[in-house]
Amino acid sequence: MSGPALKPSQRAGIVGFISPVSQAAGTVTSAWMDVTTFHNYMVILKSGVLGAAATVDAKLQQATDNAGTGAKDITGKAITQLVKASNDNNQLTIDLKQEDTDFNNGFKWFRVSVTVGTAASLVDATVLGFDPRFGFGTDNDLATVVQNV
Repeated sequence: MSGPALKPSQRAGIVGFISPVSQAAGTVTSAWMDVTTFHNYMVILKSGVLGAAATVDAKLQQATDNAGTGAKDITGKAITQLVKASNDNNQLTIDLKQEDTDFNNGFKWFRVSVTVGTAASLVDATVLGFDPRFGFGTDNDLATVVQNV
């Protein structure tokens, strides 16, 4: 069984996050996630009200283990900077496939990195894995996911 015959929760799992936060100027990151668990990923980044003259940058990074060894940016997986003048209460997505990483050189872990510049701003991110390699999407949910109705 595949495609439209499956419930969305069978095709997707919540695999990473940055909890909603009023982030001071600086960087906040998700935990490292194994890119081999699902075929596809989507990061959903949300901005609330940005501080005076604030900026928000976000990107995906890759590493060779879940401790971040050899961390480097994933080419082409950074947003265009959000700015106070036009990006209060916006949402955006970043797509990722295993082949977007430097997998052949051992980079099978990834994370989301969000950097706020100038003034505290409301941000959060959710990482969804789509089309699990084994089992259902919810079989791979984070332990912090408490319900799927």
